[in-house]
Amino acid sequence: MAEADTALGYEQARDELIEVVRKLEAGGTSLEESLALWERGEELAKVCRHWLEGARARLDSALAAREGAEEE
Repeated sequence: MAEADTALGYEQARDELIEVVRKLEAGGTSLEESLALWERGEELAKVCRHWLEGARARLDSALAAREGAEEE
């Protein structure tokens, strides 16, 4: 993941990814432009996945802590 991409928030990456998909689906771009859009979309998807995995880990941790507290 590029350094600039790590600074993107989930919503920013998701919104840009939606725009990339829209452009690809609309067509009318050259092969080179389409490949560049595809590569950018892959990077944005990684950013989104990173954020979602982090959120999932935080939820799992909170649930485990709660269960541990309930068992005491």
